Amino acid sequence: MSIPFISAEEAASIIQNGDNLGFSGFTASGTPKVVTVALAERAKELHAKGEPFKVNLYTGASTNDHVDGELARAEAVGVRTPYQGHPDARKLANAQKMNYFDAHLSHVSQDLRYGFYGDIDVAVIEATEMSPSGEIILGAGMGMTPTIAQMAKKIIIEYSSYYRTSFRGFHDNYVLADPPHRREIPIYKPNDRIGSTVLKIDPKKIIGVVPSNASESIKPFTAPDEVTQKIGDNVCKFLAEQLRLGKIPKEFLPVQSGVGNVANAVLYGLGENPEIPEFVMYTEVIQDAVMDLMKQGKCKFASTCALTFSDEAMLDFMDNIDFFRDKILMRPGEISNHPEVVRRLGLIAMNTALEADIFGNVNSTHVLGSKMMNGIGGSADFSRNAYLSIFSCPSIQKEGKISTIVPMVSHVDHSEHSVKILVTEQGVADLRGKDPRQRAECIIENCVHPLYKELMWDYLKLAKGIGHTPHTLKAAFALHQAFQETGDMLQTDFAKYV
Repeated sequence: MSIPFISAEEAASIIQNGDNLGFSGFTASGTPKVVTVALAERAKELHAKGEPFKVNLYTGASTNDHVDGELARAEAVGVRTPYQGHPDARKLANAQKMNYFDAHLSHVSQDLRYGFYGDIDVAVIEATEMSPSGEIILGAGMGMTPTIAQMAKKIIIEYSSYYRTSFRGFHDNYVLADPPHRREIPIYKPNDRIGSTVLKIDPKKIIGVVPSNASESIKPFTAPDEVTQKIGDNVCKFLAEQLRLGKIPKEFLPVQSGVGNVANAVLYGLGENPEIPEFVMYTEVIQDAVMDLMKQGKCKFASTCALTFSDEAMLDFMDNIDFFRDKILMRPGEISNHPEVVRRLGLIAMNTALEADIFGNVNSTHVLGSKMMNGIGGSADFSRNAYLSIFSCPSIQKEGKISTIVPMVSHVDHSEHSVKILVTEQGVADLRGKDPRQRAECIIENCVHPLYKELMWDYLKLAKGIGHTPHTLKAAFALHQAFQETGDMLQTDFAKYV
């Protein structure tokens, strides 16, 4: 069967107002780059004529400016899930001009298959190689591509010539059977392959192939500064101590790491610490740091959902692709983040907090409880089921006007039951086996910035003798209120709540 080449504009013309769209990729990698730009232009033209045009976006995770940026600026997004990381999409969500709902990344594929969100009308899938029979080699990120390819009524292929070679051999395409027919996921070590290197698509559903030569447009993370370096050092010292105590097996355990500057600093710290042995990863993304660790021989293998490399690192990866062929395997997010596999492998899960409270609850998503940042992503998939769940963050922000450790988080993404270890540049709080008051004392003593320690002790004194978890509701959000009123949490005065 001959599959025609079409322009991005022709592809965009097939998409109708109200359509549910599924996109390939994960954290920008492997996401569409040209069809969505044309779709945004079409939306602007229709809006100028007074005609409505919005589509609903279902993605593996965050995308890039070509998707979330272009479509958000065109106000062409109706429903959006599960994760976004673009400032224009964030602005749209917080203005309630986009119906964004946050979801665990491991859940969305199966929720789509269960019919919770309706049909997938059109899927746009990036490929680096394809055959007339519909066998596709995907790009640098998988996301939920196997599920949307299976469900979509129509499929548009973006054929990328940006990559110097295809990613043949790096993917593990696999779709779970749905209940009551589901069996165990046969992954017993991170490098177990369970699916196919190719994604097989019914060629009758492919309406056209659109050429693309755009990069992922991922900027490198900033080098670790004094604070992130200290956080990384604290995490690594803690893990080394756990090894010495026999609380981590001498072989070490597979590592999961979130995305961002703190995560990169922690990974580099693992590479530099001589007490940390060679390790493998079972995670949802790998960043530039992992490439460096593999070259050093410190990281031996990584199972991931995406290669979230900066553009510069991606070029380096392609130049040395044969070196990485036996070191990296990309899986769908439903598998890379699946609680069953996380629990079985016994992961050390390391993720980032936006804020945490003195009892160990973590907010990953909402500033002052209401303004969405990006979304929960896969952090809960890992932290709830990990052998050891570690959350880290700087102890202060905005030159000390914000304490990231507060009496009560303004939004809860990870409850105290999922958070075992809390780390800031100040130190490490091991919360295992501690009751709420003991956790509070441990966090204040080890993680709170000196500027805010006295305030936190004042809060605990204020709540003395109040139940199992010593909260006083009238003062629980006093720091947040002080910031809203004065722009500085240090202006909090607990005396007025006595």
